[in-house]
Amino acid sequence: MNAVAQGVRDGSIVTWRNLVGMKRVPDALIGMTVQPIMFVVLFALVFAGSLGGDTYREFLIGGIFAQTVAFNVFFTTIGMANDLGKGVLDRFRSLPMSRLAVVLGRTTADLGVGVITLVVMSLSGLVVGWRIRGSLLDAIAGYALLLLFSFAMSWIGVFVGLIARNVEVAQSVGLIWLFPLTFLSSAFVSIQGFPGWLQPVGEWNPVSAVAGACRQLFGNPTQLPGFEVSTAWPAQHAVLYAVLSSVGIIAVFLPLAVIRYRRVASK
Repeated sequence: MNAVAQGVRDGSIVTWRNLVGMKRVPDALIGMTVQPIMFVVLFALVFAGSLGGDTYREFLIGGIFAQTVAFNVFFTTIGMANDLGKGVLDRFRSLPMSRLAVVLGRTTADLGVGVITLVVMSLSGLVVGWRIRGSLLDAIAGYALLLLFSFAMSWIGVFVGLIARNVEVAQSVGLIWLFPLTFLSSAFVSIQGFPGWLQPVGEWNPVSAVAGACRQLFGNPTQLPGFEVSTAWPAQHAVLYAVLSSVGIIAVFLPLAVIRYRRVASK
């Protein structure tokens, strides 16, 4: 059996182990689902009246989708750091299994978390007035894109979790970069409202691309009233840029995560 096939086979076993473990720690899963509901309620019910009413609510949900799957990386970071701190990775190292299996099992299992949060988000959006106004195939493509981005971000989570080495450090490091990543984007407001020097940052932010792509695929407003449509390349090709960004993140952080795991496991 070649290394890739063995990695996939062993990874499926680790994936099942992680999924079973989630049932034993329901508090973490509840936290990951409550947070996006709070964002929907706060922004859709509290701020919508000042930002465009029903139009803003439909504009918002695509951004909340992107933010939610991005924040799922925190769940991955904590899970990886927890396994490392409790010596679970040391036990895996003693087994005749692929080094890829541990990190692949973590990212694949956490993709299940992404599915759960997207279901919760969709139901929350429907409650506040969001609707899918595109075709069925476009909607499926939108959800598939969100899961691809979630999978890509989880590789960053694995890498950060292995660097943090314990849950306490992971909790602080895992959030430091997530907040600017999500708020310096078009997830909640139009980028044209940013200061001029900050607009390129928001336009090329992968979260902006994923949010814009979801709005397009779900048939929701892609811009808020009073703002011009962005002519930047990422905004004009949001779906393509979102896919390229996700693939690029995987291409960079998958090998980094495997290399880091090998170094940690060899100590």
